Amino acid sequence: MSQEAWGRWGADDERGALNHIGAEQVRRATALVRTGEAVSLAQPLSPRTPVPKHRAGIQHFMGRDGGDYAAGARRPGGFQFAEDTVVMPLHIGTHIDALCHAWCDDCLYNGFPGQGTRSTSGALRCGIDKMPPIVTRGVLLDLVRLHGGPLGRRASIGRGDLIQAAEAASLTIESGDAVLIRTGWQESLPPVADVSFDEEPGIDVEAALWLAEAGVAMVGADNFAIEAIPFPAGTVFPVHQRLIRDFGIPLLEGLVLQPLAAHDRGQFLFVASPLPLVGGTGSPLAPVAVV
Repeated sequence: MSQEAWGRWGADDERGALNHIGAEQVRRATALVRTGEAVSLAQPLSPRTPVPKHRAGIQHFMGRDGGDYAAGARRPGGFQFAEDTVVMPLHIGTHIDALCHAWCDDCLYNGFPGQGTRSTSGALRCGIDKMPPIVTRGVLLDLVRLHGGPLGRRASIGRGDLIQAAEAASLTIESGDAVLIRTGWQESLPPVADVSFDEEPGIDVEAALWLAEAGVAMVGADNFAIEAIPFPAGTVFPVHQRLIRDFGIPLLEGLVLQPLAAHDRGQFLFVASPLPLVGGTGSPLAPVAVV
């Protein structure tokens, strides 16, 4: 398997394609703001947030609440407060994959050894703590608008589909872009926690390579895994392998894109910052599009 981005930014690089974002890309992105409205692209998080069966859901505990005061807790000077604790997987709801999240042939992005990711230490290389804040031009490739509705549950989005969506929005994909792909999967989910993650529309490998070769900084979508599921015969997460492992491109999954699409803006200021969890394989995220 080829490793197109390995060594491009040095043998010790752990930021991958986010290196495409520099001061010029940030300035260009801020110039796109017209109305100044900030549009949230994140799912709400609660114990009802759907997760695949191999992951635990959110556990939310109150450490101090109104019940404590009703039971007689002291309130010096009349002061009262509440606080809580959340236990949850890092890959839930709207989240970003670190470059240590997926690998093959015992090698992470840039050739770092896969055995460096352990339960006792987390990821020694390419953890989410190595990912900087992301401020760049966001572009929306709206396949729902292109096809007149949400895509079929197993639809595979090819290179030609992305090109058509870009042309429909009068966009040219450029180096440093955060490309967001609207499939309609997220907005068409039933309002229940028991959601199937065994099939979804998503991009194929050729579409992924087209984005990578354009120099995008990251790829996001309104689905579970960016790529089409089920996978092509004889493959397992082939888009994850090519984008994360070979090109160092982080994936932003579980986006909410319908409100952004309603603004009819193909390009915008995109802002997101993962939690700097040392050795983490990903992070919940609350990305924002500023139009």
